[in-house]
Amino acid sequence: MNIKDIAQMAGVSRATVSRYLNHGYVSDEKKQKIKDVIEQTGYVPSTQAQMLRTKKTRLIGVIIPKINSETVSRILKGIGQVLENYGYHMLVANTENRYEKELDYLKIFANDRVDGVILLASVRTRQHQKLLAQLPVPVVIAGQEAQKYSCVFHDDRNAAKALTQRFLERGCRRPVFLGVTDADTAAGMNRRLGFEAALKEHDLWSEDILELACEFDSASGYERMQELIREQADFDSVLCATDNIAAGALRALREAGIDVPGKVKLAGFGDTQLASLVTPAMTTVHYHYEESGKEAASMVMEQIYSGTRFVKSVMLGYEIVPRESL
Repeated sequence: MNIKDIAQMAGVSRATVSRYLNHGYVSDEKKQKIKDVIEQTGYVPSTQAQMLRTKKTRLIGVIIPKINSETVSRILKGIGQVLENYGYHMLVANTENRYEKELDYLKIFANDRVDGVILLASVRTRQHQKLLAQLPVPVVIAGQEAQKYSCVFHDDRNAAKALTQRFLERGCRRPVFLGVTDADTAAGMNRRLGFEAALKEHDLWSEDILELACEFDSASGYERMQELIREQADFDSVLCATDNIAAGALRALREAGIDVPGKVKLAGFGDTQLASLVTPAMTTVHYHYEESGKEAASMVMEQIYSGTRFVKSVMLGYEIVPRESL
């Protein structure tokens, strides 16, 4: 089977079949006829031939920090939905939260043919900027604000500020912040700054406020909270940069016989399934991760199809999900 055969069976021109296979405009009536013939015959177009004609691989390189992350899976779902509409596929590169591997994959995508790159960035270094500038295809940054590239990110600072204010409204005056590295601008620095901003507005900020950096997992939150308990730190609330960290901290508090939310209130970020399954269920921040994936994919596809590079910045909102821990 070839395009000529498909065209004859569908009663359309070869040019129409070609447009259909390359996702160009075809009327709904002709599109259905071609689709029916392809389904009947099991015809599969030659990918190599399409690449030679269009100079496109129909692949988008997507660099992610952790393959088993629930939030990452939501973003990938959004990306996949948009790419499918364009007849594109994802080539997913998992970095396991190691920025060195991000650099390796940027080098690979600079040399191997993909039509665009979506980077779910964790940190940004000069090496990142250098490699991004060398990419010959459109780039979109997801999850972090960027100056030179199109990006979609969340309002982390105001989300952290609003969540901290909830602690204060419930009488908390000695909060602890279990964050992550400031090298991660979104989850690290911006959430920490939002936490501090709320305390400063209520004249509660001081250098004595405890702020500890964790890894992106529950084990780290558990260990950090155990340290605070052993040191008999004076605190009445804990804001955690992720739900995983919060779950670890909650476990340590419960093992120590500290009542949550009676004696210590606690909250996280991400609105993961874990937050709703632990006891007590955790108050958290819901971000529109799937929507961010759709937005990132739309940005990269718009640049591919228009043949132009542009810088567009989109900040998505948030929702606080109140539960029993706060």
